[in-house]
Amino acid sequence: MLQWLVQFQESFPALNVFRYITFRTGGAIITALLFVFMFGPAIIALLRLKQGKGQPIRSDGPQSHLITKKGTPTMGGLMIFSGLMVATLLWGNFANPYVWVVLFVTIGFGLIGFYDDYLKVTKQTHNGLSGKTRLAIEGLIGGIAAVVIMHIGREPLSSSLAFPFFKDLLLDLGWFFVVFGAFVIVAAGNAVNLTDGLDGLAIVPVMVAAGSFGLISYLSGNVLFADYLQIHYVAGVGELAVICGALIGAGIGFLWFNAPPAQIFMGDTGSLALGGLLGTIAVATKHEIVLAVIGGLFVLEAVSVIVQVASFKLTGKRVFKMAPIHHHFEQKGWTEPQIVIRFWIIAVVLALIGLSTLKLR
Repeated sequence: MLQWLVQFQESFPALNVFRYITFRTGGAIITALLFVFMFGPAIIALLRLKQGKGQPIRSDGPQSHLITKKGTPTMGGLMIFSGLMVATLLWGNFANPYVWVVLFVTIGFGLIGFYDDYLKVTKQTHNGLSGKTRLAIEGLIGGIAAVVIMHIGREPLSSSLAFPFFKDLLLDLGWFFVVFGAFVIVAAGNAVNLTDGLDGLAIVPVMVAAGSFGLISYLSGNVLFADYLQIHYVAGVGELAVICGALIGAGIGFLWFNAPPAQIFMGDTGSLALGGLLGTIAVATKHEIVLAVIGGLFVLEAVSVIVQVASFKLTGKRVFKMAPIHHHFEQKGWTEPQIVIRFWIIAVVLALIGLSTLKLR
């Protein structure tokens, strides 16, 4: 649709606005938001009908969840994904290869999450797809994406790791960049997945990160802004701002239904896909390290699980009352809204720190 509009605008100069990434990003936000608002209730009703008992609740998790969250349908990521796709189809430029790479990872990770959720719902158990199988498929998808990103980029930047706070410091990884890029994408997907444990907890930090990387994409893809800020110019990545805008709009719509008490859960369908999306954009824009700062909340959640498992296997003792860390604070007596809002605040602060690296060089 966008290509047709760009050609059509030659006869109607007023349509020239469709050439601007900022205008189309705004359009993507509004489109995705309205789509989820309009079709969200129908999607929830359909999922509730198909799932019956809803998402199975972990018996080894907080006991209050067995009462407060029982019967709530999952796979709410379908709402986000559908709004994001519709908005991207209407406002995105599909002549841009970066758009295809990001959507490839998003769809691939979304399908993995969907199958995982499907197994959990149909078998009424929190054990879904095997962890090793899931990681292997995610790694394959992430590796393919990293190869394509390296292929369409410009040497030597395409295979290099850039460091924040430094103007010219690059570490050329060669073909090891494929392994590194795949790791970033897979880690981002699973970190967001671990964060999705309370009503509204994951979606707001995801939107904060999407807004941050929408700005980073736009600036990195504009040769003038990139030169002024002394960040690395990556031709074409500015178009990813449109996808980030679509994610923000769909996320706001989803939050309307996911706010406590949630009418629907995101599920692995959404959390894996959104994390993979953010990881791919970070790799494409050469801001992988900045992702660890902006998405520091996701990193904290993932590290808490790693530390808990390692400590228990090595010493037989647990560092936290329960992992991921948001459950630790539940066990300490924090209410769910307290945890969610305080974690949102942390996400905003970390995003501001991450964005400061654009100028502090």
